[in-house]
Amino acid sequence: MLFTKPTMVDPRIALPGRETPVLRHPFFHRVFGHPVDRVPEGAEVAILGLGCFWGVEKLFWNTRGVVNTAAGYAGGFTPNPTYEEVCSGRTGHAEVVRVVYNPAKLSYSDLLRIFFENHDPTQGFRQGNDRGTQYRSVILTLDDDQQQRALTARDAFTRAFADAGYGPLTTEIEPADAFYYAEDYHQQYLEANPRGYCPIHATGVTCNPDA
Repeated sequence: MLFTKPTMVDPRIALPGRETPVLRHPFFHRVFGHPVDRVPEGAEVAILGLGCFWGVEKLFWNTRGVVNTAAGYAGGFTPNPTYEEVCSGRTGHAEVVRVVYNPAKLSYSDLLRIFFENHDPTQGFRQGNDRGTQYRSVILTLDDDQQQRALTARDAFTRAFADAGYGPLTTEIEPADAFYYAEDYHQQYLEANPRGYCPIHATGVTCNPDA
């Protein structure tokens, strides 16, 4: 079976989107029980894309120090996109997870290590059998410190993946523009559907980006 190689949509022809979010708030987290947009005092936020967001969100809500998660779309051009629009490849968005964490228990560098160790960041616009620009490896940073730490981690893991015989990393690192919450049926999908598709594409490559 032949596959057409995915390409990023030209922003001039991206879908127009809409003013209304596709997720109505408040929406309460199926695991933590509080609104998915809640950021407790002292907590920090990371936005990470490493393939289909169902398994990724479960990975992070089970991580010690994480206090909230949400599935969403980011890194593209279309405001408030729907899942079908993102999957069409005409919005430019990646499937991402918004991770809210307690920095006293979990550092941003720790999150980046988990990020790189739980997918294959050398595959471009795909993860495993999931193909499309929405499945690309991406770190969307929220300040200069996150940007520098992300670049440092990518450099460290570039060496680790090369040592393991992999090709160059394709992970994008860009300042976050906007995060759009995905529809309610995507939020904590594997809590609502425990036998659902749970794609995590860990390679076994590990590294300490602060070393």
